Amino acid sequence: MVCETCEKKLGKLATIDPFRTKAQNASTSGAGGKQRVGAENKLLTTKKDRFQPYKDQKFEKCRICKRLVHQVGSHYCQACAYQKGICAMCGKKMLDVRKYKQSGE
Repeated sequence: MVCETCEKKLGKLATIDPFRTKAQNASTSGAGGKQRVGAENKLLTTKKDRFQPYKDQKFEKCRICKRLVHQVGSHYCQACAYQKGICAMCGKKMLDVRKYKQSGE
């Protein structure tokens, strides 16, 4: 769970565009039979947006339970953030969980 202000800090996910069809990507232009170059994924080809797991990224420990956090930049693990009703990155209160029935783990 991440608040609206922390959504901007989230990383980008490099996936294919589901709305493109293979027929559009495989088409050729009429002049000279050249192949269109527009089917490459820009998140994978640019170096600044690419995920580099061994460079300047550190997975910290949760401030509550001391387990390893799964997301870079987060201070709370997903389980603790859900149980407390807080943002996983900044710790801001997001929802009231007083009447929720949750396990003690």
